[in-house]
Amino acid sequence: MIRLFNWSAPPCVTVSQNLTRNPTRFYSRPSFIISKEETLKLRHNKVFPTKMVMKTNGFVDGILPDELKKVLRLVGSEWGDVVDDMESLQVIPLKGAMTNEVFQINWPTKCGNLDRKLLVRIYGEGVEAFFNRDDEIRTFECMSKHGQGPRLLGRFADGRVEEFIHARTLSAADLRDHEISALVAAKMREFHNLEMPGPRTVLLWNRMRDWLVEAKSMCSAKCVKEFRLDSLEDEISMLEKELSHDYLDIGFCHNDLQYGNIMLDEETRSITLIDYEYASFNPVAYDLANHFCEMVANYHSETPHILDYNKYPGLEERRRFVDTYLSSAGKQPSEDEAVLLLHEVERYTLASHLFWGLWGIISGYVNKIDFDYMEYARQRFRQYWLRKKRLLGSSDNHVNGYVAYGTGSG
Repeated sequence: MIRLFNWSAPPCVTVSQNLTRNPTRFYSRPSFIISKEETLKLRHNKVFPTKMVMKTNGFVDGILPDELKKVLRLVGSEWGDVVDDMESLQVIPLKGAMTNEVFQINWPTKCGNLDRKLLVRIYGEGVEAFFNRDDEIRTFECMSKHGQGPRLLGRFADGRVEEFIHARTLSAADLRDHEISALVAAKMREFHNLEMPGPRTVLLWNRMRDWLVEAKSMCSAKCVKEFRLDSLEDEISMLEKELSHDYLDIGFCHNDLQYGNIMLDEETRSITLIDYEYASFNPVAYDLANHFCEMVANYHSETPHILDYNKYPGLEERRRFVDTYLSSAGKQPSEDEAVLLLHEVERYTLASHLFWGLWGIISGYVNKIDFDYMEYARQRFRQYWLRKKRLLGSSDNHVNGYVAYGTGSG
């Protein structure tokens, strides 16, 4: 299967090879050249460990897959200013993916030392357990039509080719920068208000039920007992009943707004949200809750699976984010409106913990990336059980609409 999508040819402007910003989702590694004279052995290369190799479809041996070559030739014919020799492409593996493998490709032009750039995404194994790839591609195309995210340039059986965004991926620390956080809040509001096809039906609860079935089918009896999976159907139903209210705003949510899925153009200060695998209609309170929960993670640390809940945003930080989110549409929110949303966001952190806890269990069985998914799942479930009573308990646990606990929660 090879497809080249309709897209507008980029303007005849190339990007300097000395561009210093990292305009990709992940931190890049040293580049390598595909050539006849040189055979690369990445399995023995310290900058790209064997355990990180999941499904490279030829990249490991320094050979572009034939299907991908065909797509790239079609893209190159549209550009017109790039060299015809496919073996002159510079390929840079980008580190940090938790489900896919991502490569930056620099394509020499005919006019000197300038390059075109594009991004190749190789799909990971086992993702069909989480989402439908065709649905994700449709979302990707719709986003492109709305002027959101990169353009889809082409598809092949095991991946796709995307426009290369000249912006930098945020770091964990960036999420705590007041200016950047305000930009993210405003972008989230814009994202949630997009007119997307399909019914505005909340997907969260049924998706968790499907994942629970999948997790139980994979787990041993010991694993089922450890994670209390036999009780989770009741927990999901309880949460759905407790958290579903007619007054909640339903929008098109990203559902995975960790720092690696947010890009910042340093010159224009514009934010781009990328990677829509889990995007769907959901309560916007859930999307904000999930974003707050992601502030405890640093996926580029020595222990990327460890979550530090002392870094969960405190009341003042959460309130500032919610105020910016609500006011970004041009109308100043009332005190009651802001307090209510902040209260619902905190309650929806429980759904986030269950969601990603189940994701961690399944990933531990289907994904070969060097990441301790099971320990990650343990931490998410631990937070669920720790915070459940406090967040869903009596009104004595709330002060002026806020959940009354410190910054170490989530």
